[in-house]
Amino acid sequence: MKSAVIVFPGSNREGDVVRALKQAGSDAQKVWHAETELPHGTDLVVLPGGFSYGDYLRCGAIAGRATVMDAVRAHAARGGLVLGICNGFQILCESGLLPGILMRNANLKFICHRQFLKVERTDTAFTKRYGQGQAIDVCVAHGEGNYTADAETLKRLEGEGLVAFRYCDAQGHVTPDANRNGSMNSIAGIYSDKLNVLGMMPHPENLIEDLVGGTDGRGLFESLVSSFPRAA
Repeated sequence: MKSAVIVFPGSNREGDVVRALKQAGSDAQKVWHAETELPHGTDLVVLPGGFSYGDYLRCGAIAGRATVMDAVRAHAARGGLVLGICNGFQILCESGLLPGILMRNANLKFICHRQFLKVERTDTAFTKRYGQGQAIDVCVAHGEGNYTADAETLKRLEGEGLVAFRYCDAQGHVTPDANRNGSMNSIAGIYSDKLNVLGMMPHPENLIEDLVGGTDGRGLFESLVSSFPRAA
């Protein structure tokens, strides 16, 4: 599988994502935001975390209109896989590839801690290596991760099974205490209608080796690689 990791001015997690993809077996390369096309044969596009354009105007708002995003939108329209992590999730919402928006955290403070996520479904290219309802241990680090959508959008996401992950405790229970940024319905990640675009606030790329405290994030990247060539 061939992956393109988009780098915007202010991105800072692209190296971690490339490492995670390569560890899982993907041919991964970085792509500058001013490019007009994706590398030939790209199967997966990743928008990494960071602070694109310094988070000026609104998180992800400027990056969502970057030149390369036209190519990313075309890739997604063809059924290509797109993954946005943290700032990447914000960019996907701002670019129109995913509905809703990421607001300031409920307590108005930046949060950075280990976090359990409940896996809502395992029949997607992103989660097939996990168990149904499994609580996976990952990391969060953001100031604007409060997922918010209008009532109709929220109803559609829930009704069509487009919620990918929810904040939960170690036993997989979705509780208010586990939802520290205040996201609606404890949503930590959502899919597009065709399940080929995933946006998520937590950072699975930070926990792929025992050396740094855990490997639960590895399953997401291994799921993606194992999806090919069928999901290409």
